[in-house]
Amino acid sequence: MDEFRFIDRSDSNAEKYTLRQKLFHTQEVQPLWVADMDIATPECVIHAVQKRLLHPILGYEIMSDSAYEAQIEWVREHHGFTIQREWLSYSPSVVASIGCAIRAFSEEGDEVIVMDPVYPPFYGMVRDNNRSLLLHPLKQDNTGIYRFNIERLRTQITPKTKLLLLCSPHNPIGRVWSRDELLALGELCLEHGIVIISDEIHSDIVFAPHAHIPIASLSLELLNNTVTLIGPGKTFNMAGFSISTVCIASDELRALYEKEAHRVHFGDGAALSHVAFETAYTEGGGWHKKLLAHLNANAQLIETWVAEHPVIQCRIPEATYLAWLDCRALGLSDRELREFFVQKAGLGLSPGLSFGKEGSGFMRLNFAVSSSVLMDALDQLDKALND
Repeated sequence: MDEFRFIDRSDSNAEKYTLRQKLFHTQEVQPLWVADMDIATPECVIHAVQKRLLHPILGYEIMSDSAYEAQIEWVREHHGFTIQREWLSYSPSVVASIGCAIRAFSEEGDEVIVMDPVYPPFYGMVRDNNRSLLLHPLKQDNTGIYRFNIERLRTQITPKTKLLLLCSPHNPIGRVWSRDELLALGELCLEHGIVIISDEIHSDIVFAPHAHIPIASLSLELLNNTVTLIGPGKTFNMAGFSISTVCIASDELRALYEKEAHRVHFGDGAALSHVAFETAYTEGGGWHKKLLAHLNANAQLIETWVAEHPVIQCRIPEATYLAWLDCRALGLSDRELREFFVQKAGLGLSPGLSFGKEGSGFMRLNFAVSSSVLMDALDQLDKALND
C-alpha cells in the first residue's frame, strides 16, 4: 500500500477543507495552507488507539512516565539532546505553551522579541497577553538565505525586553539555524537576561545535510535559560490529538511556568492522546524515515518547477514541509496575489503578509501531500501564469 497516497479529507471536518468558503470565498480550491499533512497518520498509531478503545472506559488519565521516556529517547537519538524526566510537562499545544510562558516570565508592558516573518500566533500571543512586540526583521542575503542581524538586534533591546520567541526550525522560511547562529543569539540573550522560548515543533522534519540543534543543548547556561516546546504533531501528523510537551531544566523557571499552567489548568491530556504519543515515539521511526524521503521528493518537484518558472522563486526549505514562494516579480499587491492564486490557479495558500510585514509578496505552500496532488497544483499554477 502507498503510505503517502491521496486521501480525501473534504468530509472529515478537517480545518483546511472546512474553512475554504470562509477564507477563500469558494469551495473550489485545493487547500495547501494550514500546516498539517494530507498524509495518513502512521498505522502503528491508529492501531494503538483502536486497541485502547477495546477498553470500555475513557475516564481521566495521566500521562505515563513511559510516554515521557519515549519522547526523551527519541530526542536523544535524533538530536543528541539528553532530557531529564522532571524537566517535561504536558501541554495541549505549542501556542498554549507560548502564552503560558509569556505570562510566567514577563509582566504586562514588557517587550518580547519576535522575528518577522514568522508563524502568526507568535504575534497574537504577545498582543493578547498585553506585552509589546519588539520586531526584528529577517533579511535574505545575496544567496537568498534568511538571516537575523545580531548587531542590529543588540541596538533594539531595551531594559523592558524580557523574552525571545525563537522558531527553530523556522516557519515559514524553512531555515535550520546553525550552531554559530544559535550561540550568538543565545549569548546575546544571556547578556541581557532575556529568557528564550524556543518553538521546536518542526525539529523532526529536517532534510540532509542539515541537522536540527536544540538551542538548550549548546551550553549549561543556555539549558537553564531556555523553554523548549516539542511534540509529535508535525512529525507524525497528529495535531488532532492536541498533545505536546514543555521542557524546562531550570528549577526556577519551571516553578514559575508550572504555577501559571496550574492557574489555567492545562490538566494532563486525554487517554487516546497518551497512547498515540507513546506509540509514535516508540514505533514510528521507520514511517518517519519514509516520510522524509517522500517530502524531499516533493521538494525536488517544486525546485524543478521553479527552475522552469523564474517569475516565482523559492529556495527549497532546509526543514518543514512548507515552501516559501517569492512572487514579488509578478508585480501584484498582496490582495491581488491572493486573488490570483485563488481565482486563477484554484489554490488556497497562506498569504505571506499573514506572517508579518517581511512576508509581503510571498505565499506559503504546504507540500505535505501526495505527489499527484502536488503535481496537479503546480500544473494549475503553470496554467494560471500562462493565462
